[in-house]
Amino acid sequence: MAEPRVPDPATSAQPPGGADQDPVAVLEFVSQLGVGTLVERMGIEFSEATPQRLVATMPVEGNTQPYGLLHGGASMVLVETLGSIGAALHAGRDAIAVGVDINGTHHRAVRSGRVTGTATPLHLGSTVVTYQVAVTDDAERLVCTARITCLVRPRRSAG
Repeated sequence: MAEPRVPDPATSAQPPGGADQDPVAVLEFVSQLGVGTLVERMGIEFSEATPQRLVATMPVEGNTQPYGLLHGGASMVLVETLGSIGAALHAGRDAIAVGVDINGTHHRAVRSGRVTGTATPLHLGSTVVTYQVAVTDDAERLVCTARITCLVRPRRSAG
């Protein structure tokens, strides 16, 4: 089994910078972030990634609780992944973003298929970033609504 990757905030991968970010390059960057992390274990796959909108899917299978339903914590992993990465993209190369608050309401049980999370910003500030995330099932029915707030901090220099 491969050693898990433990990113060093001072030297870890940095998002492509600038307001004119190439969407393909950003999506590739975001997809690579999850390798060897909880994102990969949960089966989360991105289809859109900009500070204005992030979309990712996650399988229900393997992410269930003992009753065979999608685990509420799995939904929140999807939410935190979307919001944190959105905040990091907004923060840019010279900053990092860390989650400081997350809350969600679970509306519907899901037993199979995939869920899709769509994150849109409520506030994109210089120190605080907040996203609203809607999680839907394959029939596009609302499964969970959530909000995540991240703190943006300057990236520490190595050394």
